[in-house]
Amino acid sequence: MTEKIGIGIQEFDEIREGKCFYIDKTYFIREWWESKDKATLIARPRRFGKTLNMSMPKQFFSVDYEGREDLFEGLSIWEEKEYRQLQGTYPVISLSFANIKEKNFPMTRKKICQLITKLYEEYSFLLFTGLLGEADKRYFRRVSENMDDSDASLSLYQLSDYLYRYYGKKVIILLDEYDTPMQEAYVNGYWEELVAFTRSLFNSTFKTNPYLERAIMTGITRVSKESIFSDLNNLKVITVTSDEYSKCFGFTEEEVFDALDEQELSSEKEKVKKWYDGFTFGTSKDVYNPWSIINFLDEKKYKTYWADSSSNGLVSQLIQQGSSKTKVIMEELLEGKSIKTKLDEQIVFNQLDGSSEAIWSLLLASGYLKVDYVDFANSEGNNIYELSLTNFEVKKMFEKMIDNWFKTRDDSSSEFVSALIQGDLDAMNYYINEITANIFSCFDVAGKEESRIRPEDLASCYDCRGVANGSSLNCCSNLYAMTEKSSHFYHGLVLGLMVDQVDNYILSSNRESGFGRYDIMLEPIDKNNEKLPGIVIEFKVFNQKKEDTLEETVENALRQIKEKDYDAELIKRGVKEENIYHYGFAFKGKEVLIDGR
Repeated sequence: MTEKIGIGIQEFDEIREGKCFYIDKTYFIREWWESKDKATLIARPRRFGKTLNMSMPKQFFSVDYEGREDLFEGLSIWEEKEYRQLQGTYPVISLSFANIKEKNFPMTRKKICQLITKLYEEYSFLLFTGLLGEADKRYFRRVSENMDDSDASLSLYQLSDYLYRYYGKKVIILLDEYDTPMQEAYVNGYWEELVAFTRSLFNSTFKTNPYLERAIMTGITRVSKESIFSDLNNLKVITVTSDEYSKCFGFTEEEVFDALDEQELSSEKEKVKKWYDGFTFGTSKDVYNPWSIINFLDEKKYKTYWADSSSNGLVSQLIQQGSSKTKVIMEELLEGKSIKTKLDEQIVFNQLDGSSEAIWSLLLASGYLKVDYVDFANSEGNNIYELSLTNFEVKKMFEKMIDNWFKTRDDSSSEFVSALIQGDLDAMNYYINEITANIFSCFDVAGKEESRIRPEDLASCYDCRGVANGSSLNCCSNLYAMTEKSSHFYHGLVLGLMVDQVDNYILSSNRESGFGRYDIMLEPIDKNNEKLPGIVIEFKVFNQKKEDTLEETVENALRQIKEKDYDAELIKRGVKEENIYHYGFAFKGKEVLIDGR
């Protein structure tokens, strides 16, 4: 008889009492305890069992679970007598920031204070033990959702003290999803306020706390040490590139294959591996996401379970508003290629706007990229990481994400692509202008809020009369820079429209061919299919200093394709010259003109 598959269960005792499907990870308790680390931060992608793995040590060590041997009998932690003697012997403070996703700092602060207040309510019996003096009782009663910063910063420290007095043992503190509020603070613009508040709370709780036995924090990312962890020199940080605890979170291939056998799904191993394998933690390869595997075992269908379990809003924002280089790299990743980059795993939220390395670090920490190879200490003294998309599920997620950016209500995007392949210029011009009219105002040309430039701003600048986003422009001096930015913008737009064609075409951009670098090339996978032409696209933004009309602009684009012999690479790869289409795209603000074939 196979075990019941319980979806979304995050409490260890609920899984054990319900006799639900469970892969034994209790050796995490032993590995952590034997490390002797005072405070440990473990960063893992979402839905990787962090909450369940925090529930497990809570119920193992907490005095509230004294005598609950039944929860651990038959598991690896119960094999050793010394650990059986530890069960139920420590006061444990456990809290989670997972649901703190507010739009402003006052509400975030209030919710953190509410969580701490609830803890105090659970231990209100301490007021009647005779262990607390009048000053302690006054402080205890001041703890509330409206307490001042001084009381808030000391709240977990003081609670540790009170529990130590009562139980005669130092406390274990478990904080799950510590960085959820940090992500929201970055997205919603109150980063600095939250950092100041959190730094003070964490310092008193995890560093200057003499009543602390051990502590664990979990999250997705390592927020920079200089922000909230500047005073925590006793913090052991475990990231996705660390070897410690590498098999404690997620499922190994052996565990997944055993589960497939138990659920009578042995024939699905190869396909399950393609879809859900690929995560790497330290030197441990072939790690699977638990959420995807458990849902697959339950539904027995291949879906983007993990990828669809969150909005992925920050990831989408960073790529969508990223530089043209970022978009080209994403294109290469979707083609199955890898990238090589430096990483700084503690530089995340506070440097995302200006650092491509920080973006790749975030995508790695979040589970969207995996480490294929590390070149340790290269000639410049830096580790160079070779990264690629984690697996097929992640690839499908990104394809869907990019496709959604360019979808309009009447599905103009797909009609545009069909017209492009068929060489229907009238339809191409109609649908591209429908698309620009609907979505251009939603996208940035520049990456930063304060330097946002939209296509319609460019049109004003060309007439030497405009103001871009409220800032006066010196048109003559800024025209070239703006044109370059807008060209990248249009480039990313059109490239995104092509994403559904990955089964028919190899998409590439900004590559050398002939005597220059084309903008976009579509190489048909089936070279003998005359219905799938090779396509070369060149973008030009209207420049009133060089052209009088968009017609002239598009002519210049087509002339460049011919003079630079951009066809050379397609012909070299077996595409017949007579089956290659040339398209020039000319842009002025929201107005687009396409010609060619």
